Amino acid sequence: MAAISTIYFSTLKKSDKIVLSAESYGTTLQLGEKLRDFGVEVKTSWPETENIIESIDKNTRLVLIETMTNPTLRVFDVPEISKVCKENNTILAVDNTFATPYLYKPSRDGVEIIIHSLTKYLAGHNDVVGGAVISRREKILQIWDWRRMLGTILPPFEAFLIMRGLKTFELRMEKHCKNAQIIAEYLEDHPKIKEVLYPGLPNNKYHNLARKLFKKGFGGVVSFRIRGGEEEVRKLMNSLKIIKPAPSLGGAESILTYPIISAALTMPRDVREKLGITEDLLRLSVGLEDIEDLIEDIDNALSNI
Repeated sequence: MAAISTIYFSTLKKSDKIVLSAESYGTTLQLGEKLRDFGVEVKTSWPETENIIESIDKNTRLVLIETMTNPTLRVFDVPEISKVCKENNTILAVDNTFATPYLYKPSRDGVEIIIHSLTKYLAGHNDVVGGAVISRREKILQIWDWRRMLGTILPPFEAFLIMRGLKTFELRMEKHCKNAQIIAEYLEDHPKIKEVLYPGLPNNKYHNLARKLFKKGFGGVVSFRIRGGEEEVRKLMNSLKIIKPAPSLGGAESILTYPIISAALTMPRDVREKLGITEDLLRLSVGLEDIEDLIEDIDNALSNI
């Protein structure tokens, strides 16, 4: 949020327009809505490529999207959105946390500002909080000045931990993606699973687009719907032995999150349900453990619901 808030303040002024995806990180949306108090026009768009594009006009100063949305893993056609932004002289900022530079580099498609939650895959050990903004030199100098005034500065020890994590980043991402693909395929065939949301599955709506954008895999997060509701979800989460129930992702440990009480908690219920963030939905950040151990853990937990 330090990275995102600094981008807001460094790029927007009164009467500017910002376009946000309705399925953005909850606090990204909350702070975006607060910009109305400063005279910024805020447009919250349905989280599909065509809807984002329809929301962009000559008055749009900034568009902020995520490469893959959280938690339903919609994939945006970033090159197409980038092209429309350029035609309208609009800044495009992409939160690339879920895809990471291992899968996708938005700058190659003309994206002006790239955001990462360093807390997740780049640091990779669930022991640090941080954010990053990547852009061309002129834009970074402007953002840097706002960073100084806002105090959104990363402490040195956290920076050290992130640099340490980067040494194993590619090796970890390869394993995350491989494990996630296997688990997605396993869950797809399980009788107690209603739906699996993972762009690596051939029947996924975003599979062809993901294949075009991502060259080395489809990410380490798998979302899925169980046959049941909140009671069954809590039984499942309490039955896990290896996978940790917790609200984070991207670390070495596998973590299972219940979105309606974590990242989507601040969303109005009707909006949440329209987006498909329902009481039967779970998000699994697949870690680096032995894949057979993970599948056995999930299988045992599912047997209890």
